[in-house]
Amino acid sequence: MSAKRCASYYNATIKQESDYPELEGDIRVDVAIIGGGFTGVATAVELAEKGYQVALLEANKIAWGATGRNGGQVTGSLSGDAAMTKQLRRQLGQEAEDYVWNLRWRGHDIIKNRVAKYGIDCDLKFGHIQTAYRPAHMVELQQMFDEANRRGMGELMTLVPAHEMPAYLASPLYHGGLVNRRNMHLHSVNLCLGEARAAASLGAKIFEHSQVLDIQQGELATVVTQKGRVKANSVLIAGNAYHKLGRPQLRGMLFPASLGNCATAQLPADLAKQLNPQDLAVYDCRFVLDYYRLTADNRLMFGGGTNYSGRDPKNVAAELRPAIERTFPQLKGVDIEFAWAGMAGIVINRIPQLGKIAPNIFYCQGYSGHGVATSHIMAEIMGQAIDGQMREFDLFAAMRHIRIPLNEWFGNQALALGMLYYTLRENWR
Repeated sequence: MSAKRCASYYNATIKQESDYPELEGDIRVDVAIIGGGFTGVATAVELAEKGYQVALLEANKIAWGATGRNGGQVTGSLSGDAAMTKQLRRQLGQEAEDYVWNLRWRGHDIIKNRVAKYGIDCDLKFGHIQTAYRPAHMVELQQMFDEANRRGMGELMTLVPAHEMPAYLASPLYHGGLVNRRNMHLHSVNLCLGEARAAASLGAKIFEHSQVLDIQQGELATVVTQKGRVKANSVLIAGNAYHKLGRPQLRGMLFPASLGNCATAQLPADLAKQLNPQDLAVYDCRFVLDYYRLTADNRLMFGGGTNYSGRDPKNVAAELRPAIERTFPQLKGVDIEFAWAGMAGIVINRIPQLGKIAPNIFYCQGYSGHGVATSHIMAEIMGQAIDGQMREFDLFAAMRHIRIPLNEWFGNQALALGMLYYTLRENWR
């Protein structure tokens, strides 16, 4: 039995709800994709544009999982960028730094161009500020600003000293910030639903309420659901933290972490303008950070407090309210109308995981809380790989990852302890 959509702001403001059938009977396609979030849907678009016959299978509804539960921020922040660069030097040499820098912005262009090409109404806006929660964070932001200037992106960046912050955010918390006009924010569910409609318009077959129970290997792989089967030349597992497929090969590699998010009641237009005059998306420099933005209808959407135990918070709104009121004392007692949580796929070294569990069965997962942009980048790489262009896929497939033995519970406890260490270290900065 598939689950209903969660009670999120996104799901309450869907422009055009999906209504795809459940898979019944047997079908034959070029590629079967398992998972109807950003990775699966964006890869379906990539492949359908290349002329492939695609079947996409979603256990619940399109954008049901982490894709429909995030903060909606599209930023150039790559989890694991330092570890990624270090490993890529073995393969790319001095080009590794340039490759990672360009990778940061690639998802932005994919999303922006796709929204324009297919006329997707997803409240896309430009502008983001990363804030210095502590004075020491300004050193990090200065380094980021200097690199942007060195790479010709300086005209899109503004380094903001503490005394100028009121022009950007009416919050007492911050010691400065870095504005990035290339970064974006958007309505995640409407983007994914729009991309699904684009894939369907190109001939992709999309099925909801069709949980995959088994993948049978062979020259033609067979994907099995309760009521049907899909035979395909290639299969992509794109369920991230919401599946248990591909075992034992994928065991101990990815761990679910719960991200809490909420949205306030609609704010008066003048108050929304006062709080965030330039309508920027925001997150701070801490390892476990807060992130927020205004929605199209003037609500404050606010997330943070990642739970690395793998369990959802008991009361998301109650846990996030103190952070909201600390950030904006003007909102003390504000009504929180929507609160929800979602499972992000956390990788120990924070590098996205691409690979195969069989010659024609691929997987793509693990964006560690930065999935909106990164999923679209990896979907482009997966589309190329399934089309036979393996260069970038091979770069990521060759990455060394840390596999935690025993069971998932043990892995999540180890991850929680590690995050506690980083939080304590941050508090002493």
